[in-house]
Amino acid sequence: MEYCDTLHPSRYRLYFSDNVVKPGTDSFLLADFIHPKKGMRVCDLGAGIGLLGLLLLNRCPELSVCCVELQAQAVAMARRNIEENGLQKKMTLHHTDLRALRSVLPAGETDLVVSNPPYFRQGCGGKASDALRQAAREESTCTIEDVCAAAAYLLKWGGTFSLIFRPERLADLFCALRQSGIEPKRIRFVEKTAGQPPILVLVEGRRGGRPGLVYEPPLVIFASDGRESEEMDRINFRQDRKAGAL
Repeated sequence: MEYCDTLHPSRYRLYFSDNVVKPGTDSFLLADFIHPKKGMRVCDLGAGIGLLGLLLLNRCPELSVCCVELQAQAVAMARRNIEENGLQKKMTLHHTDLRALRSVLPAGETDLVVSNPPYFRQGCGGKASDALRQAAREESTCTIEDVCAAAAYLLKWGGTFSLIFRPERLADLFCALRQSGIEPKRIRFVEKTAGQPPILVLVEGRRGGRPGLVYEPPLVIFASDGRESEEMDRINFRQDRKAGAL
């Protein structure tokens, strides 16, 4: 089955289906964590259906977004999201393996790289219902080291890499970042409810940055009454969206 929702305030239409990975909270959390600036050249590694790029353009229309995705079904849906919203001049799409970017994209010309990479080592974290979802879930087609290396190749000196990951693999992430010449600079943990162990972590690194890590207050998904927090309402545009929209 195919679906269509609307992003606010831009009114971009987001198309997705049961055949590809559906949009999740992770992309909304990451898009809110990022600080896009007018004129930035952005690259989304493992872009899926293009949701993160749409969310960033939703916040800052004066961006140039490059999407890199390996899975053909996701690429087809991302292309539709770009074309249906008339974003061909703002979003480009590359159907390629991020481990082979040197033959596709130039080095050192990107201001901001973003990614919602697979969270689990291959063979860990359970099995998904199909190969496409499994590739999004575990490192069957690329590792966190591969993602960080690709980000470092694309970024200009001083450029920013922002991603969302699992807190239990934070050591793996920091090692991969530093191995690629990207210094962790900003971090925010995501808690299901206040005071509980984090379930996700948002990290920003800088290519060639000096050591020094800023911890931001935790992002809490659910308030004490069981409803999503006011911050989640803001992140999901509930304060100004119409019925039926994301």
